[in-house]
Amino acid sequence: MAETSSKPPILRCLSHRNYAIFEGGLFPNYATGWMQRVGAGWLAWELSGSSVWLGIIAAADLAPMLILAPIAGAWTDRVNPLPLMRLAQLGLLIQAALMALFTYMGWMTIEILFGLTVLAGVIYPFHSTARQSIIPAAVPRVDFPSAIALDSASYHSNRFIGPAIAAFVIPVWGVFGVFIAHVAGASLCLAALLILRLPPPDRSGVRRGALFSDVADSMKYAFHHPGLRPILIILIFASVSVRPLQEMLPGFAGAVFNAGPTGLAWLTSSVGLGAMTGAVYIASRGALAGLSNVAILGYLGSALGTLGFVATQNMWVGVAFGVVAGFSINVMSTSIQALMQFGVEDRMRGRVMALYLLIFRGTPAIGAVVIGVVADLYGLRFAFALAAVLCLAVFVFMAPGRKRMAKALEERQ
Repeated sequence: MAETSSKPPILRCLSHRNYAIFEGGLFPNYATGWMQRVGAGWLAWELSGSSVWLGIIAAADLAPMLILAPIAGAWTDRVNPLPLMRLAQLGLLIQAALMALFTYMGWMTIEILFGLTVLAGVIYPFHSTARQSIIPAAVPRVDFPSAIALDSASYHSNRFIGPAIAAFVIPVWGVFGVFIAHVAGASLCLAALLILRLPPPDRSGVRRGALFSDVADSMKYAFHHPGLRPILIILIFASVSVRPLQEMLPGFAGAVFNAGPTGLAWLTSSVGLGAMTGAVYIASRGALAGLSNVAILGYLGSALGTLGFVATQNMWVGVAFGVVAGFSINVMSTSIQALMQFGVEDRMRGRVMALYLLIFRGTPAIGAVVIGVVADLYGLRFAFALAAVLCLAVFVFMAPGRKRMAKALEERQ
């Protein structure tokens, strides 16, 4: 252990065989997944030309998390998460194949796109809660913050890599090209999961009562925790108000910047580059000390970055502020995720982390639909400016309690 402890935090995580295999399989899946998201977003805009439909498609991807994340978390706490993730990955592979097939055959409509997006949205809560439980099992406890942040860096670096590749693929092969690429990426991920070997978790002490009782326990635990409660409130407001910017980028590319699919790829890549940089920063820190204050500052930066993004009609200025917004949102979310993973008991991990997923991936569905309706009436720039101002108002209200929150979260080290 002394030898590995002398390594930088990132290299120390990758020296663990299971973690290296796990992340090696996820990397191509992340890249092609972002290619598919760019293609699906642009296809939704081409099929409908409506900000409302764009918001509905985004909600179809995100909304199932609101209902299913707590159930998926409770179920993950009862079973071995590795077989669960393998099954979920197979489901996502089938969804990617259907996206490619319907597009290639010319059968795709906005309604079919909605249905296939809902399918992925239903599978993802189980995939994600299982993934959240596998990461801590693949590294020693001391490496939790870096392992979580490195996984986030892998995901968000591909928000830059995937859309950048999509910018070249779509003009040549159309959206079918990015959909078939995701079939390949999802297959590689499934192969990695099949060769992963982890000891099954100890579930001997798990209560076998009703799932909804387990869900209620996790919510009660988070509500009464003096650190979790305020930091989850911050995550809720960021997720509803400024986080939907990422799902509405096709509208900005088409209606604000008049930049088409290539402009969409640049905008998506800018947010992804900022997010990747933020995750690498958290991974390089290695320690939890001061991380709650970093999360608060990330929340503030996400509101300011969004205001800068909507203040311009110049795409390259928008790209620059996209980097700021992406960096800030991911510094906030990765810090919160690391703090929660480190402090929660193993028997509660799936359920408590499901709350994080419900908020960060589920509640943007509410924001996307509301902002889409406001945008159809008053424009995308006004809608997101209003959302960012709401974020700033919450920051002013929550900032005075940041020291008390930091003490409650970081004393678990």
